[in-house]
Amino acid sequence: MTERETPTVDGLTVGILGGTGEQGRGLARRFALAGNPVIIGSRSHDRALGIAHEVGNHARGLANRDCAREADLVIAAVPWEGHSELLSGLAAELAGKIVVDCVNPLGFDKHGAYPLPVAEGSAAEQAAALLPQSRVVAAFHHVSAVLLLDPGIKTIDMDVLVLGDDREATDTVQALAARIPGVRGVYAGRLRNCGQIEALTANLVSINRRYKAHAGLRITDI
Repeated sequence: MTERETPTVDGLTVGILGGTGEQGRGLARRFALAGNPVIIGSRSHDRALGIAHEVGNHARGLANRDCAREADLVIAAVPWEGHSELLSGLAAELAGKIVVDCVNPLGFDKHGAYPLPVAEGSAAEQAAALLPQSRVVAAFHHVSAVLLLDPGIKTIDMDVLVLGDDREATDTVQALAARIPGVRGVYAGRLRNCGQIEALTANLVSINRRYKAHAGLRITDI
């Protein structure tokens, strides 16, 4: 693949760990609408089946381990509290695959959202440490689940920042992001720069609360 070629991702089976949460359901819905086969992963097989039925468009529901095993590309959309335990337990199933981490380690108090410290530097870097045989990419941190889930919204005016150390993998995730109408995937650096991307979500939460919005990002001049 040359640098200017766009990877073909239309037939890619997308698995979503934590696919029963709002972010996971929203991404599953959008990729299913785009025509990608989607697998909803959950700790509960029955819960996954129920959400897959809601998503429709031939989405399937499986336990997380089976989701990780059968998908071509896997998105981790799990709560930060369960991030380490889940990924470390699926290292074998995720070996050799692109794993997209969209987890934001945030805390909340009476003053609002704030970033939590992560020993590895970021959730994505923790994923890379836990999954040494996987191709870890960071993306989809700032996409509003409300917008993803709203059937009245056909296009989402937003750039998705994509970070990773494997250029072919980041190209693939950029192309996948573009499957959502209105969205553009923008390469934003290596995984070592992901900490501030995850932390920026706290600022967007503050913006959304002040302006009663679902703000996203657009990168200018590219």
